[in-house]
Amino acid sequence: MKKSVSIYVTGLLLLLALCGVDQKSAGAEILDLGSLGGRESNAFDVNNAGQVVGWAATDEGGKHAFIYDNADDTLIDLGTLGGYYSFALGINRNGLVAGYSYNGNGQKRAFLYDGETMTDLGTLGGQHSVAVDINDIGQITGFSNTEEGEIHSFVYENGIMHDIGTLGGGVSMANAINNKGQIIGWSSNEYNERHAFLYENGVMKDLGTLGGMHSEATDINVSGKIVGHSHDAFGEIHAFVYEKGKMTDLDTFGGYLSYAFSINDNDQIVGRAMTGSGEQHAFLYQNGVMTDLDIFESYYSAAVSISNDGKIIGEMHSEFGEQRGFFSK
Repeated sequence: MKKSVSIYVTGLLLLLALCGVDQKSAGAEILDLGSLGGRESNAFDVNNAGQVVGWAATDEGGKHAFIYDNADDTLIDLGTLGGYYSFALGINRNGLVAGYSYNGNGQKRAFLYDGETMTDLGTLGGQHSVAVDINDIGQITGFSNTEEGEIHSFVYENGIMHDIGTLGGGVSMANAINNKGQIIGWSSNEYNERHAFLYENGVMKDLGTLGGMHSEATDINVSGKIVGHSHDAFGEIHAFVYEKGKMTDLDTFGGYLSYAFSINDNDQIVGRAMTGSGEQHAFLYQNGVMTDLDIFESYYSAAVSISNDGKIIGEMHSEFGEQRGFFSK
C-alpha cells in the first residue's frame, strides 16, 4: 500500500530482509540493489510480489525511476519522458507503475509504465501533472495544474484524466486510491485550511481534524479505512485512523509527533512517531497497539509502506548520520 513521504538513501539503496519474530535480536540480511551509477536513491512503494519502485541517481547527474524485482534481484531503469528526471511513486499487483517524469520541455508529466513503455498521461489543462498511485484495476490518481492555474486532484481511467475538484479552495492533492476507486489526500477549503478528504461516487468529503486546523489523509485500504495525520487542539500532530465517520488518534511514543503513512487490507498501519526524548521511530500499529520498529536503535526511522502480506519499506538514520532504507518481511 501507499505512502506519501520521501526516503533519501546515501550510497546504494539497501533492503534489510528481517528474519524472525523478535526484530531487535533477529539477524538481518542486507541486500544490495545495485545502482544506476549515482550515489542517491529513494524507495516509495512495494507490492505483494516484493517489487519496489522509486528513483536512483544516474552517473550523468540525473534521477531515473526504477523498479526492483525481488524475484530475480534486478534493478530496472524506467527511463524518462525526455528530461533528466523521473520518479516512480506507485506500483500495483500486476507490476504497472505510476509516477512522474520531466519531458524535453522541462514540464513534469504523470506517467504510466506498463513494463515496456512510459506513457505521458497529460494534464488538466496546465503544464504539469504528477501521478502518485495506481490500483489493481489500473485506475491512477494524482494532481495536476489546471488551465486556471490551480492544482487539482485527478483520477485517470480509460485514457481520460478527470478533475475531482477541491473542498472549496484552490488546491487538492491526492495521495492514494484503493481497489474500489476511493481516493484520499488533502485539500484546501474556503478558509485556506488543509483538510483530509475522501473522494467517492463523484463527491469529495471533508474528513475533519483531531481538533486543530489541518489534516492530511495518506492511505486507504480496500475496506475504506483511512490513515493520515492531523493537528490536535494543542497544536501537536498525531497519526489517525478514520473509519465509520470517526477520526481516532493513534497517539505517539511519548512525544508530540506521529505520522501514519500506509495501511494494508489487514488493517496493519505503519508510520513514525516521536519518543519522549525526541527521537522518531518507525512503528507498526495493529490490534490497538503501536509497536516500535526501530530495529537498530537509530535516532530516526520511518516505515512508509506495507503490503498486504506484511512487507514493509522504510528508512533509518544512525547516530552518525548514515541513512539506510529497509525492507522487512
